[in-house]
Amino acid sequence: MNATDRTPADLLRSALAADPARPFVTFYDDATGERVELSVATFANWVAKTSNLLQDGMSAEPGERVALLLPAHWQTAVWLLACSSVGVVADLGGDPGSADYVVAGPGDFEAGLACRGERYALSLAPLGRRFVPGPPAGYADYAVEVPSFGDRFVPYAPVDPEGTALVVAGEALSGAEVVERARGDAGELGLSGVGGRLLSGLGYDTWGGVSAGLYAPLAGGGAVVLCRNLGELSEGALAARVGSERVSVVRR
Repeated sequence: MNATDRTPADLLRSALAADPARPFVTFYDDATGERVELSVATFANWVAKTSNLLQDGMSAEPGERVALLLPAHWQTAVWLLACSSVGVVADLGGDPGSADYVVAGPGDFEAGLACRGERYALSLAPLGRRFVPGPPAGYADYAVEVPSFGDRFVPYAPVDPEGTALVVAGEALSGAEVVERARGDAGELGLSGVGGRLLSGLGYDTWGGVSAGLYAPLAGGGAVVLCRNLGELSEGALAARVGSERVSVVRR
């Protein structure tokens, strides 16, 4: 990645410029058998659409806070980078009652109703399917709304790298701090400059989990194999996945 990158969104732009076709996020849900692989370009397209949803559909402004009531999932990763692109704060597992907006998945819809701002629901079903017959009461369906937004995103104002970008486990980090920590983690994990593939079964409720499951591979020019419900997998099946996915580092 470029030494001038100061925000997570900068890291994604550099990855897109370097090699848009390479795989970036491979997601498994071992409770459902789902597997989704997203190239840098496909992931960036989801991020652009979600950023436009935030900026134009929700009228979110830099400094406002989005409570992300979501597990480690490829769509959560999309929302994290979209928040960074707009300059809003991504608060993982944050208090919806004090948030400006909420994005929630199954199991958190009731809690998310405490937010007085706009609320979006994610089904987290395979291929990001919409809710049938409709989303939970009080929510808009992300899968229904996001396709209509543009594939290119330009923020109305430049994102301040020193502004808060992420809150995880109660710790607030600026965009520059996220990038600095992610680069350090990538170096420690042996990902920097080698295009390594990291398999993570960790949640997104700690810095270590969200770094392994997104930021460190992005900062190191690598890829992540993000596994939800990894405990459903036998050790033999895990070893087979490590081999088939050409994984160089495992965190679980």
